[in-house]
Amino acid sequence: MEITSATYIISSPKVENCPKPDMPEYAFIGRSNVGKSSLINMLTGQNNLAKTSNTPGKTQLINHFLINKEFYIVDLPGYGFAKVSQNMRAQWEKMIADYLQQRTNLVTVFVLIDSRHEPQPIDLAFLRKLGEWNIPFNVVFTKADKSSQRDAAKNVRRFVDTMKQEWEFIPQTFLTSSEKRLGRKPMLQFIAEMNQSIKEAEKEEGMV
Repeated sequence: MEITSATYIISSPKVENCPKPDMPEYAFIGRSNVGKSSLINMLTGQNNLAKTSNTPGKTQLINHFLINKEFYIVDLPGYGFAKVSQNMRAQWEKMIADYLQQRTNLVTVFVLIDSRHEPQPIDLAFLRKLGEWNIPFNVVFTKADKSSQRDAAKNVRRFVDTMKQEWEFIPQTFLTSSEKRLGRKPMLQFIAEMNQSIKEAEKEEGMV
């Protein structure tokens, strides 16, 4: 799939303020400073589409981007170590939970994991929560260029092995580097296949 257009649409404080759920939607989330905005920019081919920052917690709203006038990419606030008040953190958590559980057109959540580190409890706990809510997800390992290929592969393997202790099914995973554009083609191909499956399902429903 080639991305020919990527447009910022809206930043919403609540799921009720999001665009009409009439197109497939792919959400991106991860710990603060995991490289989420950089990954979205790399995938879309636009350096400044999602706002990047060296300060964790920069993303504070539900940000929608319309891609190819066919589907949405959604940039969600990170979880973890942003220096915010307990009240603000609680607001973020409710906003994210409401979005994930109520957004009817959400196809999957791309959960970003820093490939430089061993499995972190906070990431595993978030995946566990998605499982409790029956929300489909895929795991995207970021910053593969920040360590050796061997170390990145080892940490990916450790994370997947840790997941196997709790999960019967391991979703498709992606190893990425925003700087080297690693993982761009596989992720876009995955999204294209999901979009095609949705179109085929809608067509079959229309024929019934």
